[in-house]
Amino acid sequence: MICFLRPLFAALLLFIVNGFLLTETKAQTPKTYTSSEILLGLKKLNVLGSVLYIAAHPDDENTRLIAYMANERLLETGYLSCTRGDGGQNLVGPELREGLGVIRTQELLAARRTDGGRQFFTRANDFGFSKTPEETFRIWDKEQVLADMVWVIRQRRPDVLITRFPTDGRGGHGHHTASAILAAEAFDAAGDPKRFPEQLQYVQAWQPKRLLWNTGSFFVKPGENMDGYLKLDAGGYNPLLGQSYGEIAARSRSNHRSQGFGSAAQRGEALEYFQPVKGDKATKDLFEGVDQTWNRLPGGAAVGKLIEEVIRKYDPSNPSASVAGLLKVREQLNKLQPARGNYWKDEKVGQLDKLIQSALGLYVEAVSSESSVASGQLMNITLEAVKRTPIPVQIVSVSQINGIARDSVFNSAYSLDKPFRLVVRNWKMPEFVINTQPYWLRETGTTGMYAIPVSLPVASIPAGSGSIALIQAIDEFSTAKTGTGIAQSSLSGIPENPAVATIRLTFKVGADSWAMGVPVQYKHTDPVLGELYQPLAVVPPVLVNLPPARSYVFADVQPKTVPVTLRAGRAGVSGSLALALPTGWQCEPATVPFALAAKDEELTVNFQVQPSAGAAAGHSELRATATVAGQAYSRGLQKIEYPHIPTQFLFPEAVAPLVKLELKRRGQNVAYLMGAGDEVPDALRQIGYTVTLVKPEDLTAASLKKYDALVVGIRAYNIVDRLKTQQPEILRYIEAGGNVVVQYVVNRGMVLPEIGPYPMKLSNDRVTVEDAPVTLTKHPLLNAPNKITAQDFQGWVQEQGLYYPSSWDPKYQTVISSSDPGEKAKESAILVADYGKGHYIYTGLSLFRELPAGVPGAYRLITNMISYGKEKAQ
Repeated sequence: MICFLRPLFAALLLFIVNGFLLTETKAQTPKTYTSSEILLGLKKLNVLGSVLYIAAHPDDENTRLIAYMANERLLETGYLSCTRGDGGQNLVGPELREGLGVIRTQELLAARRTDGGRQFFTRANDFGFSKTPEETFRIWDKEQVLADMVWVIRQRRPDVLITRFPTDGRGGHGHHTASAILAAEAFDAAGDPKRFPEQLQYVQAWQPKRLLWNTGSFFVKPGENMDGYLKLDAGGYNPLLGQSYGEIAARSRSNHRSQGFGSAAQRGEALEYFQPVKGDKATKDLFEGVDQTWNRLPGGAAVGKLIEEVIRKYDPSNPSASVAGLLKVREQLNKLQPARGNYWKDEKVGQLDKLIQSALGLYVEAVSSESSVASGQLMNITLEAVKRTPIPVQIVSVSQINGIARDSVFNSAYSLDKPFRLVVRNWKMPEFVINTQPYWLRETGTTGMYAIPVSLPVASIPAGSGSIALIQAIDEFSTAKTGTGIAQSSLSGIPENPAVATIRLTFKVGADSWAMGVPVQYKHTDPVLGELYQPLAVVPPVLVNLPPARSYVFADVQPKTVPVTLRAGRAGVSGSLALALPTGWQCEPATVPFALAAKDEELTVNFQVQPSAGAAAGHSELRATATVAGQAYSRGLQKIEYPHIPTQFLFPEAVAPLVKLELKRRGQNVAYLMGAGDEVPDALRQIGYTVTLVKPEDLTAASLKKYDALVVGIRAYNIVDRLKTQQPEILRYIEAGGNVVVQYVVNRGMVLPEIGPYPMKLSNDRVTVEDAPVTLTKHPLLNAPNKITAQDFQGWVQEQGLYYPSSWDPKYQTVISSSDPGEKAKESAILVADYGKGHYIYTGLSLFRELPAGVPGAYRLITNMISYGKEKAQ
C-alpha cells in the first residue's frame, strides 16, 4: 500500500471523541516500575518454569491464561502467533494487508506489555480465511513454518506447550487447525537433533514435558463431558497489581482495536480446561513433574536462597535497600556454568539487571536530534541518566553499538550523584543501514509466506527477545567479514525490528558492574499532549510517494494526473524523476530534474498519463523512480500513527495499478457512507463518478434524493450506530426511486436486526478461493450497462467474497453463484431486491480489496450495481 504521511491529528481524532486520548499517547514512553512491580519481579526471579501458548493469529490468544501464568504462577510465558493478521479487516483506519499486519503486530506487543507475556511469530502470511488445514498448507510452506516454531521452542525452552485450537477442525478456520497440527509436530521435532540441525549451532534441542489443548465450552461436542480434563481457576486477584487476571486480560485483549475486540473485565472464578495431547500425563497440574526452583540448575540452590532472603527483607517503601542483596545474587549467579547453553542463567541475568536498575531508581534514555536519518548521515544523540535513590552509582563507560561499530565515546568514571548528560555529536548512521522497513517486508515473499532476509544490519536486539545464544549469534555475524548483521534463523520469531541505534552503558555499584543497552529514540514535546517518543527511522536519501491505495483506471483515452511527491531524506539531494509505464502508455513530462536543498523538503510533480490507441486492455502497473548519483530509489514512506501503539514506518514501493477497460456507466452523483474504512470512494472517482462522503445524520430521503445511488461502506451496519434511526429514511429513499448498494456486513454485532427492505440472515459463509469459477444468471444487473462475463472474476485477490446471507426472502433475486472446491454452490454473493420505485443490492464480494488492487472486473461490477435500474448510459 502506498501512503503519504498522515497527520497525527487525524489519527488521534477518533480517540479524542472516545475520551481516552491523554492516557493513550504514552504508548512509547520508556517503562518505569512501581515498588509492587519490583516485588513481583523478585518473586518471578525465583521461579524457573516456562510455558508457550500457540495459535494462528493476533487476538487468538487466551489473555486471561497468559496473565495468570505470567503474574500468578510467575512463569516465563510466551505467545507464538503463526501469522501477523494481515488478512483481517481494520476498524481504526484504512490500512490493510502489510500495513494492517504491522498494526496487529504492535497490538500484540501492547497486549503482552499489559499481561506480562512475550510475543513470537513465524514467517507465515495471513492470506485470508481458509476453511481447512489442507488448503492452508497448500499456501503456507509447512516446513518453514514448522522450522520457525521449532526455533522458538528451542530458544525459549518451554516446559509446557498449550494450543488454543484442536486438530480436528472445530476451530473453524483452516489456520487455526493448522496451528494445532504444527504445534504437535513441533513438540516432537524440537527434541530431535536430526530435525533442523542447522539451528543447533545457536540453540540446543529441547523436549517440552507435555502438550495440552486449552479447550472450553465453545469447543465441546454435544454430550461431551469435561470432567476428565485438567482444570485451573485463572480468575484470581493479584494484590501487587491491584487487579484480577480477568481484569488484566480485558485490558490486554482491548489492545486489539483494529479488530474491534474491546473487552469487559471479568472478576471471580474463571475455570480453564486442558486436554492432554502429547508428552507426560498430568492429573492435577499442568506443571506436574517440572522442577520450577533453582534446583534445576547445578549450583542453583545457593542462588535461590539468596533471592528468598532478598524477598524476605524487601521494603516496599525503600526498594533501594534490596540492591546490596541483589548484587550478591548476581555474584552467585555468575558463578554458574557459562551462559551459552544455559538458558535459565541468561534469562535470570536479564531479569536481575532490570530489577537492580529499577531498585536504584535509575532512568536512562538516548534521544536523537532528528526523527529520521539517512544512511551515512550525521546527527547528534543526547544521553541522559539520573539516579533517584541514595545508593552510589558510577557510569564507567559509554559505547556506541550501531551494526558492527563498537567505538567508545566515554571512558572516565562519572558519579551519578548528579544527573549525567552526554551529547554524542556528529554520530554517523552506517552506510549499510538502508531503511527501517520491517524485516519481514524487506524482500518479496509469496502469497503464504514472508521472505526473511539472510541478513539484517542492526544495532541490537529488542529487550527480552531471546536467549544468550541469540545475542552471541548476532555478535558472530556482526563481526564477520561480510559485516551485514543477523542470520536468517536468528531473525525468525522476533516480533519487530531491533533498534537502529543503541548506546551501551556500563554501570558500577560498589565492586560490581554491569552493562545495559539503551535504544536511541526521537523525543519531542507536543503543546497539547506533552512529551512524546517514537522510534528513530532510517530513510533513503530521497522518498518517492504516490497517493495512498490508488489505482489509475482509464475508461477512455483522456489523460489522468499522477502526482508524485518527493521528500528529501537528507539535505542537498538532487537528481531526476521519471515514471516507468508499460508499452502503449505515455506521460508528460518524460523526466523531471529536481534539487531539494533541505532535509524533509518536498516537491510534488504532476505527470499526465494516458493510454495510446494500442495500449492493451486490463491490469498493468506504473512505477515512479528517482535517480540520485546513478542510484535508483523507488520507495516512499508510510507512517502509521495510532495512540495505542508505537509509531511505525513502512517503505512501500512507489507503484500503482494501471487499468485500461471498456466501461459504460449510468448516473453521476454517488453518496458514500463510510463504515470500517475502505478505498472504494476513490475508486469510484477514478471511473468518473462524483462521490460525496455523507454523514449518518444526513441519510434522509430528502437529502439523498439528489444522488443517483447510495453506496454503504464495509461493516457500516456493525459500527455506525446512527443507522438504527436512519434506516427508515434509507428505505423511503429507495421506495421513491433510489438505488442503494450495501457492501458486506459481519453477521454478529449488527446495529439493527434487518439491514434491507426484506428479511435476510447473514452468515459466516464465504468463498475463499479468489479464482473460484462463477456461474452467471441472466439477471439484468449482469447485462447493463456492461456485459459481465466469467473473465471479470479473474485476477481477484484475497477471497472472492465473505459474509454471504444463508437465507433470504424470495423477493431478493440472486445474480451469481460460486463455491470453494468440494462445497455446495453459494448463490448470495449479490442479492437484488426491487422496493417501490427503487432497488436494494447487498453484496458480499470483496470489492473493497479488488478495486484498490486494480481488478478490471470489480470496476465493471460495481458500475453495474450503481447503474442498476437507470435508463441512460454515459
